Amino acid sequence: MKIGLNTDGFAALSLEACLDRAVELGFACVEYGLGGWSSAPHVDIAELLANATARDRLLGMLRDRNLEISALNCSGNQLHPGESGAKDMKLVYDALDLAPLLGVRRIVMMSGLPEGGPGDACPNWITSSWPPEAMAMLEWQWSERVIPFWKDFAAAAERKGLRLCVELHGRQAVYNVESFFRLRDAVGPAVGVNFDPSHLIWMGGDPVSAIRALDDCIYHVHGKDTRIEPRARIDGLLDPKHVVPAHGRSWNFASLGHGTPVRGWLEILTALREVGYDDVISIENEDYALDADKAVATSAATLRFCIEQLGG
Repeated sequence: MKIGLNTDGFAALSLEACLDRAVELGFACVEYGLGGWSSAPHVDIAELLANATARDRLLGMLRDRNLEISALNCSGNQLHPGESGAKDMKLVYDALDLAPLLGVRRIVMMSGLPEGGPGDACPNWITSSWPPEAMAMLEWQWSERVIPFWKDFAAAAERKGLRLCVELHGRQAVYNVESFFRLRDAVGPAVGVNFDPSHLIWMGGDPVSAIRALDDCIYHVHGKDTRIEPRARIDGLLDPKHVVPAHGRSWNFASLGHGTPVRGWLEILTALREVGYDDVISIENEDYALDADKAVATSAATLRFCIEQLGG
């Protein structure tokens, strides 16, 4: 297995400094955020699409450091009914165009979350069969918005030889294993999973069980963790408070080993290898309790230990 970095974790660094630090930490890959919910701190997708010199410069910087791009990340909500949805829709299709130009085969993204019915202005995440209108809303979302988009988008990706790595994420149409298979059954194997244990954990799931259920549908993996806080015993895991400050929340994103014990990460990597995934674990740092460099370095050390225990 290889260790990589979603470079948003070092957003405060220049591109050059970010890549140099990735080398110092022993990483093999980087993953670039292109926009959407990423500030895209290190690449400009419009420039890269339009300018071969810019692409050559980026690829040269990577080549000089023996780094490769594991994936391009265009996570946003392309199914939002408002203006931001149109912007994110352009982004995901632009990502399909850019990936082959950079020699990248994987696109990490979200499934999107549409409105609950015609004329609604905001996305609506249905998490319960009650009240009764919830199920009608959910079926409308899937039949009228989710599946039509993904059939077209998956076909476009397949024509370019790309793999779509959908992250199972709360407040998205696809947020767990069951909803993922509903999408894949409708659109085919161009769609797989970007497996991020952290989101499953705050929803009460078990990463190892999910990995075994997903099997060979896992196309890319994020190294990110969640720490369940004492407040969860009082309020449960649904927590709408902002991620900063971390104090007082039911759960918080954490660097690896600061949420799930190191042994737990060894079990996660073991399960990944058992289902045939022996590729990059891309560290995505959103630990707001630690300095970014310390958080990324801690995650890298945890992964390196686990990989060594597995024999590389």
